[in-house]
Amino acid sequence: MELNGLQQEWRVLQSANDNFESLSLLIKLVAVALLFIGVINGVYGLPVALILSCLWLQDAIWKTFQSRHEVRLIEIEQAIINGEADKAFQFNVTFTKSRPGTFGLIKAYLTNALRPTVAFPHIVLIMLSFALPLM
Repeated sequence: MELNGLQQEWRVLQSANDNFESLSLLIKLVAVALLFIGVINGVYGLPVALILSCLWLQDAIWKTFQSRHEVRLIEIEQAIINGEADKAFQFNVTFTKSRPGTFGLIKAYLTNALRPTVAFPHIVLIMLSFALPLM
């Protein structure tokens, strides 16, 4: 079966989108491992919390990048429904038209950082980094 351009693009972007989820999970697992290593070595509080915060922000940046793929996937699905084959292979062109400036990107990163699926487990780990020494 020969795929048209929209179907090919959808397959590639959907696969990439799924990989983003796996890599986001890996960032979260690294954060858990970091706290565990800190506990074993008696390092708690601010130093660990700062590193965990960096991982949280990295996860948010990663999820922001993933959201660009999600927007394009929805556009492709709509184009397939409408039979608009000429809209294939326009990921970068479409993004360039709506690319936010520096402050817009920072706002997107922070917004994604506060999404429950991103914030968990980062916020819990940061709280634990301060609470564990008190136990």
